[in-house]
Amino acid sequence: MTAHRPSVSFEFFPPKSPEMEDTLWDTICALAPLAPAFVSVTYGAGGSTRERTHTTVSRIVSEASLTAAAHLTCVDATRAEIDTIARSYWDAGVRHIVALRGDASDPDAGYTPHPDGYAYAVDLVSGLRDVADFEISVAAYPEVHPEAQSAAFDLDNLKRKIDAGATQAITQFFFDNDVFLRFRDRVADAGIEVPLVPGIMPVSNFTSMTRFAAMCGASVPAFLADAFRGLDDTPYERRQVAIELASRQCRELQDAGVSQFHFYTLNRAALTRAVCENIGVAAGGAEPAMAEMAR
Repeated sequence: MTAHRPSVSFEFFPPKSPEMEDTLWDTICALAPLAPAFVSVTYGAGGSTRERTHTTVSRIVSEASLTAAAHLTCVDATRAEIDTIARSYWDAGVRHIVALRGDASDPDAGYTPHPDGYAYAVDLVSGLRDVADFEISVAAYPEVHPEAQSAAFDLDNLKRKIDAGATQAITQFFFDNDVFLRFRDRVADAGIEVPLVPGIMPVSNFTSMTRFAAMCGASVPAFLADAFRGLDDTPYERRQVAIELASRQCRELQDAGVSQFHFYTLNRAALTRAVCENIGVAAGGAEPAMAEMAR
């Protein structure tokens, strides 16, 4: 395993209730000492969490010594509306946007571009470049986006997003490292030179994860199902297995030259922090200053 400390980033989703907000801020406080490169906040289907995303990102910027990235999608908004949101992020001190096409608010209806909006992520990236000098992350799919015509089409779409001005790509979560490493080779062969950051999801609930994976087009290897079999009613053992599997996945990727990881935290700190510590990302020195947080 490499001796260098890897760079990590963490993804959160905006809370829906005061109780969930407390949980989120407990999580942020627990993960902040690991000095992530940035933390990102998601944007719900159809832009359903627009205000909560903005509020959460703004609070992270104002109350925590962390670099915050805001997710922004094309769904159900005009170009002018999205540009206004982007400018408000810039004015709030946000310099990093995760630019995504986004999912329709009605999954059965499928995605339809807004007639006056940015049609796809590549258009959003280009538009953001005209708004301000953002760092822009985009999504990448080692196992192909579920709606892509083909793997070649999906890879070409990624290249177009990079050519439009994106500065890095973050992958959908995966559990088979060979899938990522083959994809990394294809990305390099396509002439894409920005960082390709693997998305890592420590498995807190195997059943929920399999449902989520099915929607995202991520495969669930047999070894993962075998590892969690019979652990539904043993939370301690399930947690230990989750930590070991995710730590092993990251260590193997480190051995293959990976030095950046993006963790899908599900607004919980324990698994992600344990995995980070196992791969050499321990809290060190002074913890980031956290302003007094009103509960």
